[in-house]
Amino acid sequence: MKHLWQLGKRVLRIVRHDNRAAQIVEFAVSLPLLVVFVVGIFDFSGAYTLKQKLTNIAAAAARTAADDTSTDLQSTLPMSVVDGFDVITNFMRTNNMDNCGITASGSPTILTWTFTKTSGGCSLTIVINRGYYYPVTGSALPGVTCTSQAPAGQLAVIGTCVSIQYRYPWKFGQAASLLGRAITLPNQISAVAVVVNDN
Repeated sequence: MKHLWQLGKRVLRIVRHDNRAAQIVEFAVSLPLLVVFVVGIFDFSGAYTLKQKLTNIAAAAARTAADDTSTDLQSTLPMSVVDGFDVITNFMRTNNMDNCGITASGSPTILTWTFTKTSGGCSLTIVINRGYYYPVTGSALPGVTCTSQAPAGQLAVIGTCVSIQYRYPWKFGQAASLLGRAITLPNQISAVAVVVNDN
């Protein structure tokens, strides 16, 4: 019995002074946090890069459409709208972005053409408003619908508004669930650009 008691004391002393298992416990505790940080860095940098690309595409499309003549705006699908649409789809193709198989077809609603395509995990909406107007002073930022703003008795500036809404599959929400958090992020990233019409 005394021998068993001494053996128990010796084992307890070894376990108390041995800290090799503490490193494994520390790693197990910090691993989920490290995964969330790494996934967050990659995911948010990917979303930021996509936002910058969409902003550049929208600005280029708005410039192209605004440079075209406005004499064909009575047609079902004017050339200026097709030119802006082509700038977007060509840019997406050259940058290896999925354009969801979107095509330039649709009818206008008060000089606004909306093109939407959703297929599989891809979703893309393009809005081109060739008659976007806003007051000279005090105007707000344009929304994703490119709805014109009331001039409120002021002179109105007429331009072309281009909006792109593109689905972004976030991975950060899944990684955050490792920490017991449910995070909901917007499922689309959008960009809007306005350019004053030349013609």
